[in-house]
Parts: sequence; C-alpha cells; structure tokens
Amino acid sequence: MKASRGWKLPAVIFAVVGIIWILWAGLFHANPEFRTTLISFSIVSDEEVSIRYAVQRNDVSTSATCTLQASDMDKNIVGEIEDEITPGRANFERITVIPTRSAAVNAIVARCRVK
Repeated sequence: MKASRGWKLPAVIFAVVGIIWILWAGLFHANPEFRTTLISFSIVSDEEVSIRYAVQRNDVSTSATCTLQASDMDKNIVGEIEDEITPGRANFERITVIPTRSAAVNAIVARCRVK
C-alpha cells in the first residue's frame, strides 16, 4: 500500500511557520518595554490600600501609565487608579495609595503601557 505524499508539503510548511512564530513571540515578549514587580501592599482602611511596586524600563525617556487595582474577598475590583510614570530613572520603586469603595483584601499592578 502506497502512502499519500500530498500531506507532507503542507505539514512541512505548517511546521516551519509555527517554529518561526514561536521564535518571534518568544523574542518579542522576552524583553518588554516595562517590567513591574509587586513588592507589598497594605490595607490602610476600608477606603484605602497602599501599594509598593518596582518598575524597570529599557528606555529612560519613555513615559507610561500603570493600572493599579484593589479587589475584595470575592475578587471584585473595588478600587482602580492610573499611575503616571514620567521619564527618568531606569529602575525605581513607587508607593501609591488606591482609594477603594469598600474593604479590599488584595492589590495588584494590572498592567503598564507606554504612552
């Protein structure tokens, strides 16, 4: 019984394209413009959460906006602010207060994006 050769060329093309895409995605996302690390958060009151986080950036002349969120026990977002990062140092820490509408139990740096 002779195997069909019609499937080999599409399989090779699919494999080559897949490998190229994986390499591109890995290299592109391996070095993001901004990196953030949550250091700590503190529940100040039912209306405030203090968050401390570190920022690393590749280009010191770039400004960004970081979205900080506080959530309650049921994982509902009860507070959110946009923290403006101005051009300056490459590595630094920030302490910011997130106002909340009810008691929070958690705080995160949701994302940072270049302006």
